[in-house]
Amino acid sequence: MEIFEAIRILILFALAFVVALFLTPFVFHRLKAWNIKKRNIRDASSAPVFYSLHKNKGDTPTMGGVIIWATILGLAALFFAADKLFDGFASYFDFVNRAETYLPLAALAFAAIVGFVDDLFGILGKGPHGGGLTVPQKLILYTAVSLIGAWWFYFRLGWDVLFVPFVGQVTVGWWYIPIFMFVIIASAFSANETDGLDGLAAGVLFFAFGALAVVSFVLHRYDLAAMNAVILGALLAFLWFNIYPARFFMGDTGSMALGITLGVVTMLTNSVFFLPFFGIILVVESCSVIVQTISKKVRKKKIFLSTPIHHHFEALGWPETQVTMRFWFVSAVATILGLVFFFLARFI
Repeated sequence: MEIFEAIRILILFALAFVVALFLTPFVFHRLKAWNIKKRNIRDASSAPVFYSLHKNKGDTPTMGGVIIWATILGLAALFFAADKLFDGFASYFDFVNRAETYLPLAALAFAAIVGFVDDLFGILGKGPHGGGLTVPQKLILYTAVSLIGAWWFYFRLGWDVLFVPFVGQVTVGWWYIPIFMFVIIASAFSANETDGLDGLAAGVLFFAFGALAVVSFVLHRYDLAAMNAVILGALLAFLWFNIYPARFFMGDTGSMALGITLGVVTMLTNSVFFLPFFGIILVVESCSVIVQTISKKVRKKKIFLSTPIHHHFEALGWPETQVTMRFWFVSAVATILGLVFFFLARFI
């Protein structure tokens, strides 16, 4: 049974990679033809460090995240329809499952649309500062999405248990709701903040979803593992064109969708305490922004030269590619440690 599931997952991973790879030229040419570029609102006066580091990237198209979620949702819809229309082999590749993938796929679609609208606002110069939604507005949206998800998990599914490593299943009661909301908001916010260097967010998220694919498989949630594999295939194809120098940026339509989906999959696999390992760079990036903001408000001083922290290292003189590769390296090591932690906690 498991060998057939593993083969299925690997095939879906490869298929998603190929589909996204062939989809990319079409999307890229449309982005170029329609001049889909986010207006640079962080100018020399408001963000001098950021401006000096990235002033030459103003002509790079954005909204490339469409490639990722279009591949995922497209394959999900294709195999779901094929399973309903044709008996037999089509069901082998259908990973749409009410118990496992309905919620993450729905969250992915909703967040992708919201991020798409936000990107459009930025392109058209709409919003409070002409650059799309502000951080507080995004946090309100993340909170709304997380509240809906928390309500569904707690009241409709009856989930109120968290797996605590080396302790076991712990009933947390209504505390499950704020914990769920925190995970979703944190993962969405962190993914958005990490999307600041060529290939950085895609690479970091690749390791995080890869770890969750392993966790899902071990927990015998094969459809969820298959969905994660499709995400990985689409991410890898996107990364092929997004590494330095990037042909296009992910945009909020990609980072928002993947960040929220990451949080939902984490809750579905009950792996909250392993997420800081799987997404260590996401944690560091968001914490740097929070600490910097508090310091500027309270002490009237900056701790970092620029935030998120990848810009701080750039300001110190690290080349962009060096920052990205070293962050990938940290992600890889932390992910391995997190998986070791997961297997030890589960089987000892």
